[in-house]
Amino acid sequence: MKVRRILKSSLPNLSRTETWRDNSRSIYCDGEYAYVPVLDGWPYDLEIPERAPYKGPGYQRLGDTLLLHGASPTDDELNDLIAWEQPACILHLQEHAGVMRLPKAVVLYGKPHDVTFSEAGIFYTLNPAEIMFSQGNRREKMRLRSLVRSGEKVADMFAGIGYFTLTAAFKGAEVHAMEINRVSFVYLIKNIHDNYVSKNVRAQCGDCRDLLSGTYDRILMGHFDAVDFLPHALAHAGPGTILHVHGVGDRSAEVAAAVEGAGFRYSLSEHKVKKYASRTWHCVWDVELR
Repeated sequence: MKVRRILKSSLPNLSRTETWRDNSRSIYCDGEYAYVPVLDGWPYDLEIPERAPYKGPGYQRLGDTLLLHGASPTDDELNDLIAWEQPACILHLQEHAGVMRLPKAVVLYGKPHDVTFSEAGIFYTLNPAEIMFSQGNRREKMRLRSLVRSGEKVADMFAGIGYFTLTAAFKGAEVHAMEINRVSFVYLIKNIHDNYVSKNVRAQCGDCRDLLSGTYDRILMGHFDAVDFLPHALAHAGPGTILHVHGVGDRSAEVAAAVEGAGFRYSLSEHKVKKYASRTWHCVWDVELR
């Protein structure tokens, strides 16, 4: 593979749009240097042997930290992953526990720390050992981006570090972001500031059931137990309000019963976000009140 050798410390300044760079191949790091693949016909510094494909367990990358799910890797698998990705930290996430979905993580390599990364033009900062971040929600964020309109009054009942809050604020919505986890709330405030949407977001730390106020045009309910919070959300909704109710499995009948019980006419549609377990999906039910 033909490469250009640069200091690893200069990688953040390297653009993917460089005309000479081969983005179909991964950058290889060794010590203080990074080796950037070069397209045929462009000047290069040296040739290095092609690396054997990585064949170990799957992983999720957040900044310079890797997250493993499922069974714990063997020592050989862990060493292969370190050699392949050159991460600063590797965590084995065993579960997300409780109402706050707190990660239970085992450190396999390095030391947990704050990471910053970009997804669909939005910057997020968090510590993966303390806060959950699901990259599987990206398509749902993009779908929400296509739906939200400038000037809408939006409630995000489970804001976290800003997964959906930032998406809505980017579209010009006036977002009331509520988060009960104080650690997540600190990152939420930072992410709002770092993405320059402070003027569009009113953030509060506490139980959303106590913080909801007035009537909203759109209510975001990005929690697996969101169905149980519907009576509180519907008390702050009116004709024309749209609710996005997340859950696991088929809870559409429960959603319909809660809406009918509040006296609303409505239309309901279901959207699958990602596979949660065998034959079980993480779903979102869009409910438009009439």
